[in-house]
Amino acid sequence: MSQRGKSNPVTMEDVARAAGVSRMTVSRAMRADGSVSQNTRDRILKIVSKMNYVPDQMAGSLSTKRSGFVATLVPSLNNVHYAKMVQALTETIETTGLQILLGHTDYSMAREEQLVESTLKRRPEAIALPFDGHTDRTINLLKQAQIPVIELWDTPAKPIGYTVGFSNEHASFLMTEKLIELGYKNIAFVCETNDEWTRGAARRTGFKNAMEAAGLSAHRMIRFGTPPMSIKDGHHIGQNLDQYYDDIDCVFCVSDSPAFGVLTALNEKGVKVPSDVGVAGFGNFEVSRYAMPSITTVKVDPAEVGRVAAELVIRLLDDKQDQSKEPKKYQIDISLSIRDSTRLVK
Repeated sequence: MSQRGKSNPVTMEDVARAAGVSRMTVSRAMRADGSVSQNTRDRILKIVSKMNYVPDQMAGSLSTKRSGFVATLVPSLNNVHYAKMVQALTETIETTGLQILLGHTDYSMAREEQLVESTLKRRPEAIALPFDGHTDRTINLLKQAQIPVIELWDTPAKPIGYTVGFSNEHASFLMTEKLIELGYKNIAFVCETNDEWTRGAARRTGFKNAMEAAGLSAHRMIRFGTPPMSIKDGHHIGQNLDQYYDDIDCVFCVSDSPAFGVLTALNEKGVKVPSDVGVAGFGNFEVSRYAMPSITTVKVDPAEVGRVAAELVIRLLDDKQDQSKEPKKYQIDISLSIRDSTRLVK
């Protein structure tokens, strides 16, 4: 067998020579092509393993015009929701032999634009990215890419391609409506500053619409920090809640992280939750389930977002499927979890 140094990796020709077969036979054996007998395939794969041969994926992509990977962007690497989504997306996608190329936008539209441009140069099979608003150039790049584009976590009015998500505005409306049903009237909404391009803005709009539909004032807006809002941000707000408004009976936060911070600060100050003030969040993060008291929240399954997106990509890349019959929108179910941080106000 051929002996090669570290600077000369084993090639398919080396494997073919060692096996006494053609290069095409080696290629077919590694693809589990039915034209190669099982005995021949087993013998070739044994040699492949012994020689530590690794196929040249770039060469393969040039011949097939397929890169073999799906790109996905996430705004945060330490958010458990995005981690669970990417895990489910990866596990499902990899069953087909495709791989995930991951990019981190850090909640920046400018960074997202740069990542989309650099990613498209690598010719991904498809791209999946959260909808938090895009620059005009990002939209144009994605529209001209001629690959499946899937926007996640929301249902934008003008999708670029396909969507897998839910209406953050409607989910926030439903939670606010439920809080009003419980008897809360002076509800404050806690969200970030400079959130106009994010899903947080949609949640803020849902809160405002629900309050106004019930004939209540939606002026109690507490805006602090930059996306994504943190536990620390929420803690600061909780410590200073009476300095914002002195009549708040419930705090509805843009996500569970600041809700936990508000709850912790109120507990430290001796403000009883929910007897004195109710607290609600959004997302059903683990911290909301194990807080004391547990936090009322909007439940959504991030793993389902990843699975549904991956299954959609697989169907869209299947040459046997008729893409024209594929629905453009996939709705992810949400529900309200009313927990111990809120109560029925009498």
